[in-house]
Amino acid sequence: MKSQYPTNLGRIYALSIIFLLVCCTFLASLASAELHVREFVIEAKPVKRLCRTHQTITVNGQFPGPTLEVRNGDSLAITVINKARYNISLHWHGLRQLRNPWADGPEYITQCPIQPGQSYTYRIKIEDQEGTLWWHAHSHWLRATVYGALIIYPRLGSPYPFSMPKRDIPIILGEWWDRNPMDVLRLAQFTGAAPNVSDAYTINGQPGDLYRCSKPETLRFPIVPGETVQLRLINAALNQELFFTVANHPLTVVEVDSAYTKPFTTNVVMLGPGQTTNVLITANQRPGRYYIAARAYNSANAAFDNTTTTAIIEYVNAPSGQGQITPVFPVLPGFNDTATATAFVNRLRYWTRAPVPLEIDENLFFAVGLGLINCANPNSPRCQGPNGTRFAASMNNVSFVLPRTNSVMQAYYQGIPGIITSDFPPVPPVQFDYTGNVSRGLWQPVKATKAYKLKYKANVQIVLQDTSIVTPENHPMHLHGYQFYVVGSGFGNFDPKRDPASFNLFDPPERNTIGTPPGGWVAIRFVADNPGAWFMHCHIDSHLGWGLAMVFLVENGIGQLQSVQPPPLDLPRC
Repeated sequence: MKSQYPTNLGRIYALSIIFLLVCCTFLASLASAELHVREFVIEAKPVKRLCRTHQTITVNGQFPGPTLEVRNGDSLAITVINKARYNISLHWHGLRQLRNPWADGPEYITQCPIQPGQSYTYRIKIEDQEGTLWWHAHSHWLRATVYGALIIYPRLGSPYPFSMPKRDIPIILGEWWDRNPMDVLRLAQFTGAAPNVSDAYTINGQPGDLYRCSKPETLRFPIVPGETVQLRLINAALNQELFFTVANHPLTVVEVDSAYTKPFTTNVVMLGPGQTTNVLITANQRPGRYYIAARAYNSANAAFDNTTTTAIIEYVNAPSGQGQITPVFPVLPGFNDTATATAFVNRLRYWTRAPVPLEIDENLFFAVGLGLINCANPNSPRCQGPNGTRFAASMNNVSFVLPRTNSVMQAYYQGIPGIITSDFPPVPPVQFDYTGNVSRGLWQPVKATKAYKLKYKANVQIVLQDTSIVTPENHPMHLHGYQFYVVGSGFGNFDPKRDPASFNLFDPPERNTIGTPPGGWVAIRFVADNPGAWFMHCHIDSHLGWGLAMVFLVENGIGQLQSVQPPPLDLPRC
């Protein structure tokens, strides 16, 4: 009988080689991981825009702040030194911060703010994330000028799921006030009215050709004929959704919110505040100059900044001197073009089959929208909202109030009572026709500091329902600590019997920020696998200040690897 030993030995040898190759690949990935040590100095510096110089809060004297470029698997240690006159904290928008809410950043949620003259080191590990994210202040309106790009490249040797672009160009869209944004906020907080709208939009901090005293500083991006470049778009605007386009150049969408998509081509992108989108453009037009442009998508019946920011794509072989060609201007959608915004969002698909939770443990329904607080004296200077009221906003009729004596996460971790309660309602306390003619008796929310508890690894579905109270509106809802799948959306009131049948459970887009269709609803799903206190809020900062927010308290699982890390020793004190 023929011996089987040589065959078995051969199999063992082959398996050993495979095992060694896997180990070598794993060790090589660990060896290539880097620790990025940075220092961010927060201080006021003179910045001139629109003919005037302001003492603007900056990071390391830069506006916008520094771009962070890292790889999947890297770590960061960023020491923030506060030399400004305001309390501040920084949020690393879209980073999951697994088991480490202490580095997430929203003031009074995961930490007390860094006070003037103090410092704090954010220690961050990037785990299984790549793409375009960003960082920004998470204290009052300091986000107006304190922000920058966070670019996470794939691990060495890991390709993009699309053809490699020749190079990257970060494009950060922002808003500029021709005054101190903190003064704009203070006035609105005093009067109870809506804040004054911005005076300009910006691209990488510059307003562009169409604003006074701005043409010489208009950004120009050189491009070589035939090359394909990746534009990493970030909407850092404080209060405004934006349309974006490039004259005569189709945009191929390949990523949103650091999650790859099935590529598709469009002429216009819509980004809500907080959202990111990567697009590829190819320099295949006649050598010349072409405007990049962005302006408002305004879904609400409210005042807005109707100006347009521009930059220029400039072919390196374009005529110069007296033969210089005037830049071609693009066609932009109308300000209230909800059809175009919706069509863009509806085309987004995850790049492969998505691991969407199918069995749901927590089925939540959140009514989100504005409200009004009635005043005892409607003629008071502190009641300058509609009909002598003060503006408010809420989720399930709870208008969120930030604590002041401690952060939610510290109180939760240490078992300190009196900071937050865990009785946030899973559904609206009163059901009504959310998008119809709502009784004025339902316009005034209750001010409170409430959270909703989730078991570790619970499968969660949330339907976010816009309301017509004050005005229907696209609310860009951001969930800290998580990516989620957008499984469905529609206009009108969500129908729990009919609408789930149309959910996309195969390749829904993965996001960290999603807009509610104005007068409609959007459904998201995620697995609660990241313990801690995680903020969910509208990324329109005026709405956040009015209370359009809540907190999820995600319980620990079993053992150290499913539990929140201990807080760092230098965590700021209130």
